[in-house]
Amino acid sequence: MHLTLRQWQVFVAIADAGTTAAAGAQLALSQSATSAALNELESQLASPLFDRIGRRLILNPQGRALLDPARALLVAAADLERLAGVGQVASGAQLLLLRLGASTTIGNYLLPSRVATLLADNPQAQVDLRIGNSADVVAAVQRLEVDLGLIEGPCHESGLQVLPWQRDDLVIVAARGTTPAHMEIAALAQTRWLLREPGSGTREAVEQALLPHLHHFARAMQLGSTEAIKQASAAGLGLACLSRHAVADLIALGTLVIVDTPLPPMSRQLWVVRHPGKRVPPALRALLGLPAGVFGQE
Repeated sequence: MHLTLRQWQVFVAIADAGTTAAAGAQLALSQSATSAALNELESQLASPLFDRIGRRLILNPQGRALLDPARALLVAAADLERLAGVGQVASGAQLLLLRLGASTTIGNYLLPSRVATLLADNPQAQVDLRIGNSADVVAAVQRLEVDLGLIEGPCHESGLQVLPWQRDDLVIVAARGTTPAHMEIAALAQTRWLLREPGSGTREAVEQALLPHLHHFARAMQLGSTEAIKQASAAGLGLACLSRHAVADLIALGTLVIVDTPLPPMSRQLWVVRHPGKRVPPALRALLGLPAGVFGQE
């Protein structure tokens, strides 16, 4: 059997894109070359990997079983290539190549100081921090594009290892002078709320914390980032329920104030998400303050 990395690369690209034409565009290959590589792979495996439904290619059970191992193979090959290249430059220095996915609040407000400490102790380290909403991060973990993911809401995808990381306090804030210092439940339910988009861990955490008490948001404005919500709230556009870490700077400046309410203290669990086939470097565990052996056999 003489399987090639290119064949597995084509297989993964087709699984993600759904057609040989779209996969070929991703890989800078013609459609005919992409189809030929898939045909050669299926011929050598003596088994089809996709069901042909119209123009689309849908993974069959054999293809689904091979997708994660194929992704892991391509990631390992890319790691070896990077390691060899960096090794030539670093002249034997200790190398750290870490890829981390984080949802926006974690990536923007909790991780920078940790990464700075790591880089100060390991000048040759390379850290690739990918920031998106929680759904984006989980998808990157599933595709083995990151070593670990950190998210702000529950993970709803099966087949991934999910462990608690740390808790994050939530506070309700408004622009100074735009709301009473204390607001009752009825007033909270009728005010305008500034919310993240569906798929965001912050959005899910806010709904879980507030809706049991408010029952609905009479008025809401959706924004695409925590920073946008902060600035909109500071401009007087409405109330926001955000991580205390995210609003600490504007509270210190006096631009935002924490609104007192009869609601109980609110917090959310932050989570670490790992693909079972992904090895977690010890340096990444140390970066996140995770004990050795937390992921079992790594």
